[in-house]
Amino acid sequence: MQAANPSSFLRVLAILAALLVCKVTLSVVIGYRHYLPPNFETDFLEGREAYFWGAYSWAFYTHLIAGPASLLVGTLLVSDRFRRAAPAWHKRLGRLQGLCVLFFLAPSGLWMAWYAATGVVAAAGLGSLAIATAACVLLGWKAAVERRFSDHERWMWRTYMLLISAVVVRMIGGLATVTGLDPLWLYPLSTWASWLVPLVVFGAVQLLDSPRQPVGQQA
Repeated sequence: MQAANPSSFLRVLAILAALLVCKVTLSVVIGYRHYLPPNFETDFLEGREAYFWGAYSWAFYTHLIAGPASLLVGTLLVSDRFRRAAPAWHKRLGRLQGLCVLFFLAPSGLWMAWYAATGVVAAAGLGSLAIATAACVLLGWKAAVERRFSDHERWMWRTYMLLISAVVVRMIGGLATVTGLDPLWLYPLSTWASWLVPLVVFGAVQLLDSPRQPVGQQA
């Protein structure tokens, strides 16, 4: 039996991720009814009324808009078919995506991270996620400007792996609800696992996908 091509595996992952992104985005949009106006009896906003109004509310609503938009646009941008069919639109949307992440998504996520309800471990996980996402976008943008398109593609895939942390963390929460297992350490752990695990998986696939150098040519 022929071994699966890692590139094909990436395409399958992209399709599955796209379906999950659509589902999560729909659930997020449906949940907006609890945030306009804010309902402080809902799970996420519970206990936040004391500091909600002001800078936090600006970060919160900015993140609500930038998060789903980045997920949907990112799903489109990692599609090879879309890039080949509409390279000009790929470039335009890529610029908009970069600006959205750098000026809206990452800063709002970083601001909200320090108000994580479950403590410093979760705050550090979410803050690190925001910084890592901005860094990947900057490095991907730099690679594109320098016409290092293979590097650009890798950095933007890493960015996408970070963006789908929103999907992963909801999957972890849903699994905890179904199983009835919801210890206090689960959410802080999930704030790290939701983006570190996808990055590790992507790195492993990249290693499998890289051409093997003949033994005689190895350094």
